[in-house]
Amino acid sequence: MPSPTPVNRRQLLALLGGSIAAPLLPDIAFAQEAWPTRTVRYVNGFPAGGATDTLSRILCQKMSELSGQSFVVENRGGAGGVLGGDAVAKSPPDGYTLGLGGIATNVLAIGTYAKLPYDPRDGFTFIGGMWQLPNILCARKDLAFTDLKDLLATFRKEPGKYTYASAGFGTTLHLSGEMMNSMAGVQVNHIPYKGAGPALTDLLGGRVDLLFDNLPGSLPSVRGGQIRPVAVTSRARIADLPDVPAMAEVLPGYEMTSWTAMVGPPDMKPELVAQINALTNKALADPGLKARYADLGASPMPTSPAEMKAFRASEEARLLPIMKAAGIKPG
Repeated sequence: MPSPTPVNRRQLLALLGGSIAAPLLPDIAFAQEAWPTRTVRYVNGFPAGGATDTLSRILCQKMSELSGQSFVVENRGGAGGVLGGDAVAKSPPDGYTLGLGGIATNVLAIGTYAKLPYDPRDGFTFIGGMWQLPNILCARKDLAFTDLKDLLATFRKEPGKYTYASAGFGTTLHLSGEMMNSMAGVQVNHIPYKGAGPALTDLLGGRVDLLFDNLPGSLPSVRGGQIRPVAVTSRARIADLPDVPAMAEVLPGYEMTSWTAMVGPPDMKPELVAQINALTNKALADPGLKARYADLGASPMPTSPAEMKAFRASEEARLLPIMKAAGIKPG
């Protein structure tokens, strides 16, 4: 008995009718939904005017230019970024509410808060990296020291005498100081403030000895000679301050950067995530954006979604033991 004559795909369509046969053929590609077709809300969990606000607005402006749709920054400050993170996590997963995640909301919050309104590990879609920003250690102008090594030696001779300010308990700025204390074997007392502005004001007034700050906040005062730069917390020196050493030059292995991630609500469709990731990375590759970021001491951090999620996990493994050793407990 002769075997059946094979029927190819075109013949099958002709026999059955394209409209009926198409759903039966898994290799037929369907058009991907367009995104964005309307305004995108970008939630920043920190107040207006700070480093995260400035850098977010630069990125959102470029994404607006590239997409032809508006990316509107909404500042929802409070609880170290937790309130803003919660707003993103509980939004519809349609790509029209995105926000700023990263070291504060998705790592440090784990070691700071006993209970969070969202899951910092799996309660978001990690779309990709945005930027890395080193912190800077500055000293009051009249503090006597020659360099970082000399300053640390002074701290060892007089434990508990000196103070460092930060923008708040449990922030990367606080952790920068605790990492210095631990790795250098010194005791410099932490003075937490409600924001970087008041902390810088007290450093300028000589009411504290040192300040760990996000780089953009202190740069004008450093350039104006009102405070003394001691070191940056990145692994290496930065181009904008080539004469300022990295902490790692004296304390090998020291590194603390404020990194951020573009995040969305959980359960976003992979194809939508890929579209947002591609637009974000295209904006981060723009020469004009790179130049503006460099002026603020920041560097673009383009990643894939998988790379971003893995990096977050590695930072949790690295930083939570340091927080615990510093006496930072979830409360």
